[in-house]
Amino acid sequence: MTKSRSGQVYVWWLSGVVVLLLVVAVVLHFTLGKTGTAAHAQESESSAQSSNALTVEVTHPLKGGVQRITTQPGTVQAYESVQLVSAVSGFLKTQQFDIGDTVKNNQVLAVLDVPELEKQVEESEATVGQAEAKVKQMEAHRTSAEAEVTAAKATVQQSEAASKSAEAWTRFRALQLTRRRELWASRSIEEKLVEESQEHHESAVEAERTAKAAVATARAQQAAAEARVLRADADVLAAQAEVKVAKAKLDKAKVMLAYATITAPFDGVITYRGYFPKDFIRATSGESSQRPLFTVVRTDRFRVVVQVPDRDVPFATKGDEAIVEIDALPGKKFPARISRISRSEDPQTRLMHVEIDVENTTGEICQGMFGHVTIILDKSNGLAIPTSCLVKRSDDGEAKVFVVRDGHARLVPIQIKTDNGIHVAVTAGLTPEDKVVLNPESDLTDGTPVVTLSSGSEHSSH
Repeated sequence: MTKSRSGQVYVWWLSGVVVLLLVVAVVLHFTLGKTGTAAHAQESESSAQSSNALTVEVTHPLKGGVQRITTQPGTVQAYESVQLVSAVSGFLKTQQFDIGDTVKNNQVLAVLDVPELEKQVEESEATVGQAEAKVKQMEAHRTSAEAEVTAAKATVQQSEAASKSAEAWTRFRALQLTRRRELWASRSIEEKLVEESQEHHESAVEAERTAKAAVATARAQQAAAEARVLRADADVLAAQAEVKVAKAKLDKAKVMLAYATITAPFDGVITYRGYFPKDFIRATSGESSQRPLFTVVRTDRFRVVVQVPDRDVPFATKGDEAIVEIDALPGKKFPARISRISRSEDPQTRLMHVEIDVENTTGEICQGMFGHVTIILDKSNGLAIPTSCLVKRSDDGEAKVFVVRDGHARLVPIQIKTDNGIHVAVTAGLTPEDKVVLNPESDLTDGTPVVTLSSGSEHSSH
């Protein structure tokens, strides 16, 4: 009985399990059926939407903005180049250097034999000595004249004193004559005494006249002595002027003689030699042009000449960064800056002359080399997008682009600045996360559903 009951319980348990499994199966059937139907409906809807959407290629704005650059051919020219000629004629006496030699500033390169100039210097020196001696002679004459003036003044004083004494003696004789006449009138003295006083008085008057004449003579002699002093002063000035003239001629002769020595104008290299020792060198004048003795080129720095086209002229300014690359030195870049701008375009070519100084620290650069120069004309901060993204643009810096948002193309206004032909700088209207449509088609309008294709050929759906 116990065994029969246990079997019956087992059957009931098994039946319950079967029923439970059937219930679970029914529930799963209905649940999965609904999920599949919803997924199928969503897939159908997505497919319908995708069938109406345009596929567009997008890109993200680049950080850093746009650099406006221009790359133009450049020619290396000497920073300084001097042709050394002779200002005097003579035979080439010595020549210490030749083509390719390095020279230092003021170093003697050659000397001409000019004996006539040497003699001219000696003659001028003698003339200066002669003129200086004449100055001393004229100064001695002036001293003698001054002494004569001093003696004449003393004579004048002596004559004036004698004249005063004569005047006093004349007055005394006149008074004596008057008294004796009064005494003779009273018969107190003899008449011969009156006559004697008369003679004495006349003699005193004559002596006074002689003294006054001596004063006039002494004064005339003083004036003559003073005139001789003035003439001596003039003679001294004339002699001093002759010294100056003689010294000027001497300096000129020395300058002409110095021209016979040819020196280097700066540190550089000799690139041309025109004569050999013993050659006769003719002086270069305005009417004739002789070939130079040497051409010296400065090599520590060069000028790279670039012709900037008209479209880039407004952006070129002194100090703009530049990279110089020379064809003969592949792989090497020489950083530099614009040094000089002509500020004038050639009316024939519409190109502007620009010079860039390049330091030749390694000595590899040579005059006449050719290459190309990249000049950074303008730098902008912010974002940059390819020029092909632009839909509309105006001259005042306004433009529009399509940006993908929520699976639709949206026409967005932006502000642009620098355009180098490949990228354009964006100053407002976009963020680095925006997806900007590249090469938008003509049928793309604001609000059009789109499927994006990144510029890196990766697909994404919105």
